[in-house]
Amino acid sequence: MHRTAPRWLHNTADIELWPAGLLRARRNDEARLLARAGLVLRRKRDGRYLAACTADAVHPLVPALGREPGLDAALDLLDILSGSHPLPAAALAGDLPLTGLRRRLQQLGIGDDYAQRTGLPLVAEPARLAFAGFDRYRRALWLAAAAAPAWQAMRRAALADGVVLEAISGYRSHDYQLGIFERKFARGLTLAQILAVNAAPGYSEHHGGHALDIGTPGEPPAEESFEHTPAFAWLQAHAGDHGFRMSYPRDNPRGIVYEPWHWCFHRDGSH
Repeated sequence: MHRTAPRWLHNTADIELWPAGLLRARRNDEARLLARAGLVLRRKRDGRYLAACTADAVHPLVPALGREPGLDAALDLLDILSGSHPLPAAALAGDLPLTGLRRRLQQLGIGDDYAQRTGLPLVAEPARLAFAGFDRYRRALWLAAAAAPAWQAMRRAALADGVVLEAISGYRSHDYQLGIFERKFARGLTLAQILAVNAAPGYSEHHGGHALDIGTPGEPPAEESFEHTPAFAWLQAHAGDHGFRMSYPRDNPRGIVYEPWHWCFHRDGSH
């Protein structure tokens, strides 16, 4: 039987390399280039498309592409993927270094005592993530290489029992989590209020590509009411069989509010 080759998101500290076919063009000139491109360089901080990469060239989509932070690392990665760099592509399967993250945490007012208080570890971003289908909003869903097929198998098993599971979100970069904090600060929330609901940037299970926020049709996303759905009952009974477990039950020692929608894949399958 023919199997479709897996699609990957390739990661650097500042820029992601996306399969062009999974991105929506925002302008006519982008649409023409994306139709020809294999990969697109995408800025992690705000999702801006920086360049479209065809077989013969890198086509800028922003002014002054050469001054873009992290561009050299992204182009080196592109060379590796194309085979023109001496490192094999298999060398890309590890994690990114946690460079600069502690400085950014200090800027938010989050010190080393946060890890001691919560027991949460720093979570590195994978150097690449596997395409795991689409989420509720038809956005590409990225998960770690082992978590992606486990999620797809769990969805199929639930559907066979008449239960529909939807991904609300999967992998999130450190930059994405920092953006959550910045937006909530702008709304007037305090650091303590934000940390009661969101793990600090660098400490979220979503960074590693193993965590999913799960919903079901007709239910609002990330609400405690999810615990009253057949989907939640099914997860309680069967998620462990697929390597997933709920990370933040009531009165959890991490100090995170109860999140019946947040489930994390554990390679050992323990639950």
